[in-house]
Amino acid sequence: MRDRLDKLQANLAKAVVGKEEAIELVLVALLSGGHALLEDVPGVGKTLLAKSLARSIDGKFQRVQCTPDLLPADITGTNVWNPQSGAFEFVAGPAFCNVLLADEINRATPRTQSALLEVMEEQQVTLDGRSRPVPEPFFVIATQNPIEYQGTFPLPEAQMDRFALAFSLGYPTEAEELQMLQRQQAGSLARELEPCLSLEDVRELQRSCGAVAVGEAVQRYLLRLVRSTRQDAEISLGVSPRGAVAMQRAVRSLAFLRGRDYVLPDDVKTLAPAVLAHRLIPAGGKNALGIIDRLLASVPVEGEDA
Repeated sequence: MRDRLDKLQANLAKAVVGKEEAIELVLVALLSGGHALLEDVPGVGKTLLAKSLARSIDGKFQRVQCTPDLLPADITGTNVWNPQSGAFEFVAGPAFCNVLLADEINRATPRTQSALLEVMEEQQVTLDGRSRPVPEPFFVIATQNPIEYQGTFPLPEAQMDRFALAFSLGYPTEAEELQMLQRQQAGSLARELEPCLSLEDVRELQRSCGAVAVGEAVQRYLLRLVRSTRQDAEISLGVSPRGAVAMQRAVRSLAFLRGRDYVLPDDVKTLAPAVLAHRLIPAGGKNALGIIDRLLASVPVEGEDA
């Protein structure tokens, strides 16, 4: 299984140039059973990353372009009257897939956002009193453009908390961008990617991540870091207990990705910006990532000097 995981990372790196860290974070979200929010400008490879992941795990990919006129049924599906059978039939929406890209989620209305976030949390769609489970694994990559705010509906903090990780891809270096141009000239590698894992392999990997050991010392460090966000003068609202649970799941997945069956404090430090920053509300216009960096520097690991 370890060799297949290495092949998955290598497969994604073929299509998404120079984004090894982003690939690792996306896989952490997938293996921990969570979802990822990418906050970045258009054209840096968010859609490419989602498509490449779906191809690599032999999963069904769906993309939803969020707009103000998008309805909940456009995501979850709806019942349609069939005159031949004289009954309503369920027509599944894009949510019935393995990898769903919700592009520019902040352009959808709160009602539609809630429908998507419900299926993310419950792993099912409920319509007319009947619940229908979505396929497993079910992984959502949602995107937001941090520059354009006109005509958008920002996600409330309680809904931001539903995403396991939030991060950006960033612009490539000049050498990486040149490599992108050369690969594009040779053809689209994303379309040529071959599956290197099955969906059952992904489910097995998720179970394996759940077996990674988290020692009490690491748990105490994790909790000190989380609880410090609730007492900081520069934070209006700190990280919730759900954030602490999400962090533990994420660090288990990161340790597993890096070939360990135990978690280190460094795993907590690595993932803290992606897991915690979007879950807090800074006071006075402060930068959330800057606050997390400051807390990482001030909260000691057990056995280290403060």
